[in-house]
Amino acid sequence: MEPTLPLLLEPGHLMRRAHQWAVFHFHDTHGPHVTPVQYAILRALQDQPGIDQVTLAQRVALDTSTTADIAARLETKGWIVRHILPRRQRSLHLTDAGTALLAEMLPRVQAMYARILEPLSAAEQAELLRLLGKLTTAENTAEPPTDQG
Repeated sequence: MEPTLPLLLEPGHLMRRAHQWAVFHFHDTHGPHVTPVQYAILRALQDQPGIDQVTLAQRVALDTSTTADIAARLETKGWIVRHILPRRQRSLHLTDAGTALLAEMLPRVQAMYARILEPLSAAEQAELLRLLGKLTTAENTAEPPTDQG
């Protein structure tokens, strides 16, 4: 049996703790009315107005069911509108309220990221972002694991 890593050195545990750190700073900066995932969806729609829910799900790395649920909540909040396309797809757009929300949030985003990354030197920050990009790109393009059971 291979020796196990101490919990505080396990990659999954460290990534979960980093995620907690990022979410804490997100809510500390923006309040509880919008989640980081909702923000990602709003930003994706700002970048690509009118994309369908399947493309949106791929862009924000969520499954289509979760994306549809979050889109419904954002529509209820008045931040997006969904239009039905042929073949029951939906085109999503920011509303004026969604655009205003992002306009309120965006000026604080860079300062929030600076606080999240503050413990690291500039070189370490660049390396962390490079490695996270490499991990997430690999994850998004890898074949799903096969059932070994």
